[in-house]
Amino acid sequence: MNQYATARFDGARQRRRVLIAKVHVAIKQLGLADDDYRAMLFRITGRMSAGECTEEQLVLVIDELKAKGFSAKPKAGAPRAADHPGAMKARALWISLHHLGVVRDGRESALEAFARRQLGCDKLQWANQSQMYLLIEALKKMAERAGWSQDLSGVPAARSVQVLKHRLCDALLAKLKDADLAPRDWRLGDAAWRLAGIRPGEPSPLFWSASEFDLIAAAFGRLLREGPRPVSAGEIG
Repeated sequence: MNQYATARFDGARQRRRVLIAKVHVAIKQLGLADDDYRAMLFRITGRMSAGECTEEQLVLVIDELKAKGFSAKPKAGAPRAADHPGAMKARALWISLHHLGVVRDGRESALEAFARRQLGCDKLQWANQSQMYLLIEALKKMAERAGWSQDLSGVPAARSVQVLKHRLCDALLAKLKDADLAPRDWRLGDAAWRLAGIRPGEPSPLFWSASEFDLIAAAFGRLLREGPRPVSAGEIG
């Protein structure tokens, strides 16, 4: 490779690094939950990681993030999303409850308003550990009432995230079936592919990744909110 070709290659690689960094800045600025971010990324590029995207695909992702309110130069004093572990767990539950239809507004501002009513704390970022425990427990009770079990008795800690996400997707599929948006005999893998075009890397959900469950949950949640036409059993091929 001659020096000019090398320079072009290095320039392209640097541009990709800058674009990937900008995507990560946008995610943090907007307070996007990981499942919403990955669902958006998959919808636009067919990829599950910004690192797998081409330069052109990254530009499209950034354009979408700008449409959601991202500014490369945020205004001075602009509020940032709470980023401590308790807030991130509460945010994940909030987004999941939005998919289930329990929460009407899945945005960060709605979570902040809910937390303020529940805890009497002006900002989620300022909540202490005991307050976060109360908030998370309240969200878990909402999940239980919606048919999404939070009981992890006997579940190894290393599997807890996947188990909860698997249950969420099962609960969403049950709602799709109750709404006549999916045939009763469809399994989770059938529905992921037929309704959302998502084909996980392994045939059994026991081996699916957390990110794969996130994509499926986000897609099923959108279908429940939008109410697409019913799918007949005859469409299974």
